[in-house]
Amino acid sequence: MISVPSYQEMMLPVLKFFAKGEAKVTDCIPYLISEFDISEENVQMLLPSGKMTYLYNRAHWARTYLGKAGLLESVKRGVHRITPKGVAFLESDPEELNNKVLSTFDAFAEWKDTSNSDAGGEIDTSADDKLFFEDGQTPEDAMLSASKLLAAALRDDLLAALLEVTPTRFERLILDLLQAMGFGRGTTGYSQLTPASGDGGIDGIINEDALGLDAVYIQAKRYKPENKVSRPDIQRFVGSLTGESATKGVFVTTSSFSKEARAYIERVQQRVVLIDGKQLANLMISHNVGVRLQVSYQIKSIDEQYFSES
Repeated sequence: MISVPSYQEMMLPVLKFFAKGEAKVTDCIPYLISEFDISEENVQMLLPSGKMTYLYNRAHWARTYLGKAGLLESVKRGVHRITPKGVAFLESDPEELNNKVLSTFDAFAEWKDTSNSDAGGEIDTSADDKLFFEDGQTPEDAMLSASKLLAAALRDDLLAALLEVTPTRFERLILDLLQAMGFGRGTTGYSQLTPASGDGGIDGIINEDALGLDAVYIQAKRYKPENKVSRPDIQRFVGSLTGESATKGVFVTTSSFSKEARAYIERVQQRVVLIDGKQLANLMISHNVGVRLQVSYQIKSIDEQYFSES
């Protein structure tokens, strides 16, 4: 769980820090860690992009919004200082500083209006304010939250769709997914479905190498959510693997596995991976199986190397 103050909570401490003299956002970080008593784990926690910490990102946005309100100004690239307006604000001994307070400054209100106009001119500004200015989220936070919400809805839609396909189509889909994940060298020639009858508990086979020296055996169960895969189901699958002298297996279901089933897997010789409905849907989304891209957004940042003197 992320336990880093929001960028709005950081505004007043950041402004006070810059009041001590010209500085960079990176110089604020030790001060913020001390001010909010942030643990080392949370100090190091990265955004999903893996390129910036939540702490720095939120400190950066706090500085950005303070600048838009005219409380800070840029001296040169990456270096900022407090303005007379910012000094006067601190001299008033404020108890809080957030976007609601910043909205009382004409420069900040004008920036919001301009941002809304640049977005297309036909948006609900009250909703826009609520999303980006009043709830403590940075734009990256808002996009991550929206992404998680959309992904959760898509998982539900995928699982509902999987319950409507035929058993054979479901088994083929699992092979398609494993191919998309790199098994069978990503081609259909290295995988096969077993006959519907007399399959001995094996629904499909996919080779890990071109010569077929190492094969993964698959069982796919299209179960309703309330119908968990039990230990006897797993025992039968393991028995089928033993009968085929197989060492690797994947058991996939649209539902989930009982505790006894998961515990049993830990004690068998074969390497068996269990994939439940939620994991299955996530893998389909990650590897673009049964889904398609509707729209994508790019987040761009300044290219420091381009502007360097060397």
